[in-house]
Amino acid sequence: MGFNIGSVDPLFLACFAIVALPALAFGTIMIFTWRRDNLSLGISLTCSTIPLILAWWLFFTVKGATLAEPIILQVNWMVSDAVVVPFGFHLDPVSLLMLVIVATISWLIQIYSIGYMEGDPGFARYYADLSLFGMAMLSLVSASGMVQLFISWELVGLASYLLIGFWYEKFSASEAGKKAFVVTRFGDIGFYMGLVFLLYFMKDISLFGLGIADINNIGLTQKLTEAQITLCALLIFCGVAGKSAQFPIHVWLPDAMEGPTPVSALLHSATMVAAGVYLMTRLFPFFAASATAMAVVLAISTITLILSSTIGMVARDIKQVWAYSTISQLGFMAMGLAAAGLAHGTLFAGYYHLTTHAAFKALLFLCAGVFIHHFGTNDFFVMSKDGGRKLMIPMVTVTIAALALAGIFPFSGFFSKELVLAQLWHLDNKLWVGLGLFGAFLTAYYTFRVIFVLLFPRPDDHPAWQTYYVREEVAGHGHGAHGHEEEEAHGSHGHGGHGDHHGVPWVMAFPLIVLAGFTLVLGFMQTRIEKFLLGESHPHELNYLLLVLAVGCALGGIGMAWLDWGRARANWSGFLSKFPMLENFFIQKWYMDHFWRWFLNTVIYGTFSRIFTYNDRRVVDGGVDAVALGTIGSGRLLSFIQTAFLQLNLLFMVLVLAGVGIYLLMGR
Repeated sequence: MGFNIGSVDPLFLACFAIVALPALAFGTIMIFTWRRDNLSLGISLTCSTIPLILAWWLFFTVKGATLAEPIILQVNWMVSDAVVVPFGFHLDPVSLLMLVIVATISWLIQIYSIGYMEGDPGFARYYADLSLFGMAMLSLVSASGMVQLFISWELVGLASYLLIGFWYEKFSASEAGKKAFVVTRFGDIGFYMGLVFLLYFMKDISLFGLGIADINNIGLTQKLTEAQITLCALLIFCGVAGKSAQFPIHVWLPDAMEGPTPVSALLHSATMVAAGVYLMTRLFPFFAASATAMAVVLAISTITLILSSTIGMVARDIKQVWAYSTISQLGFMAMGLAAAGLAHGTLFAGYYHLTTHAAFKALLFLCAGVFIHHFGTNDFFVMSKDGGRKLMIPMVTVTIAALALAGIFPFSGFFSKELVLAQLWHLDNKLWVGLGLFGAFLTAYYTFRVIFVLLFPRPDDHPAWQTYYVREEVAGHGHGAHGHEEEEAHGSHGHGGHGDHHGVPWVMAFPLIVLAGFTLVLGFMQTRIEKFLLGESHPHELNYLLLVLAVGCALGGIGMAWLDWGRARANWSGFLSKFPMLENFFIQKWYMDHFWRWFLNTVIYGTFSRIFTYNDRRVVDGGVDAVALGTIGSGRLLSFIQTAFLQLNLLFMVLVLAGVGIYLLMGR
């Protein structure tokens, strides 16, 4: 049911407050209270708590909104002749669930950051940036049209740049922020072109706002040709690939770990990086109308899953392991959506995995933040050596999150992964489900590699440490150097030094407990969430063969990790050490950073920049200079006519008149 509000509607007011309050907090802190940390904290928390309450209120009270019949609340924003661009909110089960996820995760991270960022000189600025990020994400997930969504999309990119490069005095942090901003722009160019082509193909200027309902109706009614839908869908997917770090433009995400750990949790759980998968879910009927587009998405997301999983097996920075885990799980979600589109299924499997992943991935990063805060290092081997397992709350909760990530029953990740694998099973080509199972094996392995190292430390004289030091040198960095970025930027402000904290502050423990609770219960809410999203719960036939294979891959990955990293005789080298060339290939991140550096130097700088520089200097500047020189030269030439001698002036006038007279006589 769509309508323009003529009077103030309570739902519109609630949605507007959800978006406007974080924006108000950002402006107030940056202009008025940026020197007063406690006041800035109070403003930011107040302006995130009210949207949290309103989001849950909408979730439980909005009735009648379905995927087919959403509630659209909007006002005319920009009007010019027949062109009308609305500002409003698209309320249906997909947006309502995402509103709750974003508002909840953002609020918990603001609570957690009270302890983590205590004493930081940029404390007020940090909370202002969090508020800006929350506003952009909440606007993105509730937008009624693609113009509004695209503006919010770019604001998310801006806020992520500010948060990733928060410790801008560090060169690596400022470079990581710029890298994230620039690389995601590659995808956003394609996204923008997709919207332009879509508007052109629709040939209806009254739809300039590109309403989400209108675009999905195009997919359902096939008002455009399949080739047109394919072109637009693939271009829009470029934006999805940029935000959700899909191959080959995933390289920005691991470097984004330069930001504070709560920022990593915010970006990786349900907000920025999930925005791409959310966009694909938001426009699922449109994407599903093109089998070609879905096949391309399936191939790219599968490559992303395998690539990131293999790199996660060799990373030593705990945040980078979870970062590559995020990339792999985003690929897994996109695989589920693409498979559903090809097999004429529903969006539930991919979106449900996004929902469960939000809880356990935020939990993984926040637990990592506790360890980093306590030990002053990102290296989980050093954390283990210094007694990481003695921190009971983060150790228990990170194990719960790891079990969910690995897909072990009864944790939430088990249920959502089974649904995605079931979607892949329905495809005619079983290669896809085979690769999905292989990805599940790798996920379990690299996840429990971290857990076993933390749980089973080795004494200083244990041979495993000699192996560790040798492998550190081979990898090209000294002991402990891999992951002290946050210690340098954060610990120098009074944080994270070993021995500074003998427990977990309650403001940091509380979010861990809440997220662990969500991780435990979301799996058992599968039927309710499916009924909420689709209007009904479809019976899922239990595929015993697939269940055995999935559980076997997860347990096999954990077992392999135990042999390599857990048991007393494990030498902490891993089975990849038997294949040094392959291991180095993974350590070098499949040489993707090298490829992009070559691409920038050769294609962008060496070709396009050189051509544009030549054009600017020779054509543009040269043309302007030529006009200027011509003007000067002609002025000098004409200056000879005026000599200040009256006789010459009279002579010139007589000659001109004589010439005119001769011309007239000859004309007769």
